[in-house]
Amino acid sequence: MNKNPMGQKRRVCVIGAGTAGLCALKNSLESGMDAVAYERGTEIGGTWIFSEDMPENDYDEVHSSMYDGLRTNLPKEVMGYPDYAYDNDIEDSFITSHEVLNFLRSYAEHFKLGPHIKLQHEVIRVRPRLDDWEVYVWDHTTNTCDPVYYDFVYVCNGHYTEPDVPEVEGADLYEGKLMHSHLYRRADKFRDENVLIIGAGPSGMDITNHVRREAKHVYLSHHLATAPNTAFMGNVTQKPDVERLTKNGAVFKDGSSESFDHVLFCTGYKYTFPCLSTDVGIQVIDNFVQPLWKHCININNPTMAFIGLLFNVIPTHIFDMQVRFTLAFFTGQREMPPREQMIAELEKEIGQRWDCGFYNRKKAHQMGERQFDYYNELARMAGIDNIKPVILKLMKDCGKKYIFELDTYRSNRYTIVDDENFLKNGKMAN
Repeated sequence: MNKNPMGQKRRVCVIGAGTAGLCALKNSLESGMDAVAYERGTEIGGTWIFSEDMPENDYDEVHSSMYDGLRTNLPKEVMGYPDYAYDNDIEDSFITSHEVLNFLRSYAEHFKLGPHIKLQHEVIRVRPRLDDWEVYVWDHTTNTCDPVYYDFVYVCNGHYTEPDVPEVEGADLYEGKLMHSHLYRRADKFRDENVLIIGAGPSGMDITNHVRREAKHVYLSHHLATAPNTAFMGNVTQKPDVERLTKNGAVFKDGSSESFDHVLFCTGYKYTFPCLSTDVGIQVIDNFVQPLWKHCININNPTMAFIGLLFNVIPTHIFDMQVRFTLAFFTGQREMPPREQMIAELEKEIGQRWDCGFYNRKKAHQMGERQFDYYNELARMAGIDNIKPVILKLMKDCGKKYIFELDTYRSNRYTIVDDENFLKNGKMAN
């Protein structure tokens, strides 16, 4: 057991009970900590909870980004936890959001997390004290707010709540409807209308494929170096970036213009941490959360960790790995390096990213091919189990399929054979 000098268990506060928060809670408990997860919603599952709720005013928040007909863009075989996989009874590899939500519920039940989760409890303020953290928690059931004190804090509040809507010239002149994909729920909203979709990431491509079935025509604006495959869609025209919006449409960077009834921004999200006080020592500048050591530990207050900021990674596995990495230091199994060393390592990585062409701060937490070195580094530094080779191989097999094989890739079915090998549609993959 990890105990303080008085012989009591060290206390851990987990903010959020989604995919990241659940594994932070589970691993903290297994490490002998006294851990509690606070979830402001009425159930666990975070972003995977489908809700038709829309904001009532400019200050109202909607916490779900799920939409009707969504299926995962990664196979369930890589979406499980290292010690808790999806049930093999589910035949499809690319599954619905409801199936993901059921999996998270079964994970919580299997590891008996329920008694340690406080639903409808919202963390509204976190601030460091001399030797611990003061956490103010608003209990929505009693409408009371009280401080609780913890030794460690895991920030697992997700990053699909605050839409990142770019400033586009002429937006105030445009007389059609503007919406971010965060509030997209059903394609029939666009029936028989012309729609501009901005952004061709996983959500942009998938929503385009949904909307085009109802819309009269869809214009897909993006700046990908290689054009995605939309030939099978028929009524979709690819366009470059928008130069400016007009009264009825837009002028694009190539000088062409189109008219449409709706603009749908599929442009990602902002990292926001409204409950953290300024003396927590974290800044978010152009979606670069800093200063963090290894993208998770708060350098200014190293008893706080952020789980799940990275993107273009294997989501659930990296959440679990970051938690196990940080716990190695929180429990004293590994000694936390001095602040100067952590800052130096952060600056070194920023320099390497700059040299590789990652000039945009919004890509500070993007991994892609860098993820595999990152996994190896965390495993080596903390002496923890790495992600199994079969998961890495399977992930590489799925890369960029949403761009080039959107019409067919979700029909693939994977089966993990052992720690090294998997089957793809019944055949051993290379």
